[in-house]
Amino acid sequence: MSHKAPANARLAAVAALVPIIYKDEQHQGQQRASTEILARNQLSTRDDAFAQHLVYGALRWYGALDWIANRLLNQPLKKKDRDIHLLVCLGIFQLWKDETASHAAVHATAECARLTNKPWAVGLINALLRRFQREQESLLVRLQDTDRQYAHPAWLLNHIKRDWPDQWQEIVSGNNQQAPLWLRINRNMPGHEHVAGHLEESGFKITLNPAAPDAVAIEPAVNVAEIPGFDEGRVSVQDPAAQLALRMLRPADGERILDACSAPGGKTCHLLEHVPGLDLLALDRDETRLRLITENLERLHLNCKLRQADAGEPSTWWDGIPFDKILLDAPCSTTGVIRRHPEIKHLRSPQQVENAVADQRRLLDALWPLLKAGGILVYATCSILKCENHQQIHEFLSQHRDASLVDREGNEMDTARGGVQILPGEQGMDGFFYAIIHKSA
Repeated sequence: MSHKAPANARLAAVAALVPIIYKDEQHQGQQRASTEILARNQLSTRDDAFAQHLVYGALRWYGALDWIANRLLNQPLKKKDRDIHLLVCLGIFQLWKDETASHAAVHATAECARLTNKPWAVGLINALLRRFQREQESLLVRLQDTDRQYAHPAWLLNHIKRDWPDQWQEIVSGNNQQAPLWLRINRNMPGHEHVAGHLEESGFKITLNPAAPDAVAIEPAVNVAEIPGFDEGRVSVQDPAAQLALRMLRPADGERILDACSAPGGKTCHLLEHVPGLDLLALDRDETRLRLITENLERLHLNCKLRQADAGEPSTWWDGIPFDKILLDAPCSTTGVIRRHPEIKHLRSPQQVENAVADQRRLLDALWPLLKAGGILVYATCSILKCENHQQIHEFLSQHRDASLVDREGNEMDTARGGVQILPGEQGMDGFFYAIIHKSA
């Protein structure tokens, strides 16, 4: 591998990391998914994949990488040299957690400093990474005495410990693993029963999921353009936990259903794949995200009613006819999908969690009157925080006498359970929460 290609990839990785890691005024408004930032770089397919690999690895382990880098440095780098600090972190990641050859990790990472017009830092990075190689064992022993080993921000780690005192270590460990690539087979397409076999014949190792009959994981993970049948609408990318929305809602032909916060449309499309005759209205307040639903519907050869609107303000969009069922995939902290989107660790804050809880309550209260008597509302989040899940549902049930918690068969559940929580990695799935709420006559 030439020096130029990986150096450019490493610099692209640094450029993607800066606005995510350093949330200061200079980068206000730039904090977004790392994949969006990387998309701006003119890299070859190979370099782009390498850059993305570095970004995800650094985001996943940054708390520990930063701790190690600060132990190696005699004094902190200046604010204007944050790029050098991040290059050191990338080098440590490659030497510690990656399969990059050590000489390449050290030399190519150090040479990146020359490309940033900071030739003075080439020797510094080289020396720090070689020191890490020599002292790795003792540094990692010291790391084990700190919470930085878990590579989670302190507020989030404490929140998880408080909510899940017996499972928190499994949760943070699961968050730090790379998520498998799960697909959803389109049962509305002829020949759907042969899709898994065709994927296997194409050279992929496949894994099925007993909890989600339409789910199949493939290895190696590849770009969607390389997945056989994707462009034709035979498969979509969707975690099994998200696919459970179908089993919770149990839609029937002709039912009037509201998908209240539907973008990017994975659950919308899954419902229609199984029951094309649904009278389904899909809402989202974001025009750009609503276009994603349109693209997915077109690729999968499906149709439903779409509307740009805030589900929490029914006076602006509701026609007054009650819904048989409502799916509220509520805006949340997304703490259940950190393994898939490690930037979540760095972009969330306690205030954002509080805001999400308030928005969820607003949506529940606004949508409940739109559900007909005898109907169900399925509340879902991709969060593992109890304030967004169990506690949110307890609060709602306590304030609505006509609401009760039921299971998939419609039998009343103990409200103390609050719903069904899937933790990250459980049966190979993302972290997800579901509550089925029945409206009495």
